[in-house]
Amino acid sequence: MKILLSGSLSVDQIMNFEGLFENLIQPDKLHVLSISTLVQSLKRTPGGTAGNIAYSLALLEEKPILYGAIGHESKSYMNDLKKLGVDISHVHYSDLPTATFNVLTDKNDCQVGGFYPGAMADASSLSVKKFKDEDILFVVSPHDPKQMIIQANECIKYKKRMFFDVGQQILALSKEDLLTGLKACELLIVNDYEMGMLVKKTQLTKQAIIKQTKVCVITLGEKGSTIYSKKDKYKPYNISAAKVSKAIDPTGAGDAFRAGFIYGYIRDWELTKTVQLASVTAAYAVEKHGTQEHHFDWKLIKNRYQENYKETITK
Repeated sequence: MKILLSGSLSVDQIMNFEGLFENLIQPDKLHVLSISTLVQSLKRTPGGTAGNIAYSLALLEEKPILYGAIGHESKSYMNDLKKLGVDISHVHYSDLPTATFNVLTDKNDCQVGGFYPGAMADASSLSVKKFKDEDILFVVSPHDPKQMIIQANECIKYKKRMFFDVGQQILALSKEDLLTGLKACELLIVNDYEMGMLVKKTQLTKQAIIKQTKVCVITLGEKGSTIYSKKDKYKPYNISAAKVSKAIDPTGAGDAFRAGFIYGYIRDWELTKTVQLASVTAAYAVEKHGTQEHHFDWKLIKNRYQENYKETITK
């Protein structure tokens, strides 16, 4: 089975400061909010949800197909992914600048970010129809909100397996859009906050949302994750997070988690094993400043998996 990754391709500007947002914000002055802080680190790095997932999948020796839009000035970014084994032949090059994500992270890993979509405006060229005869898992990650739902409807039309990775676009999508995404998908991965927003915006219960899917994973940061599956009658299974030597930056950890999960998922691994691999890949991302600065190979993955879960793993 091929992995088709649709989602944002961007250049990220990641800033960290040693204080807390809660100490910068006066609750009674929100109507005139104006804050600034001195940052201790700044890094410009290639990113975007699709690019980040592709990067970690490539480290796992998978060869995903990248299906996004990017500016011409970022061809070197695409060539770097190609060298790792990512299929970039379906990437659309736009006359608009590459999307840019600016994020500020405090010492509790709380974040405030802003996203300029740029080339993502050309996402209308990214139709599932091109792959209607292919055996694919179509990963619909955050990018142009309208196109995400068009792709979801196309997955329904062409009976394609879909992973709905709604992420940050949960705020931009309407109730109807989110219900369409849930109808189209067999796999849903969200963090605890995103699940809360899904409940609020769809007006469904958490359990009703989970039962819309074949498999649902709720990530809980350092507390691990909970997995539900139709096969196990949606009984919750809690999986601990892999230990991190030193948490540097959480940005991109969720994308690394998704890469590890997708790798096991398309191979029909046992779901607990799949989540555990995802937790290990995420741990590497947390330990680096940037979304594509971590490195691992299968020898490192096997050792770290054994250390955390007292089990062996094979490719």
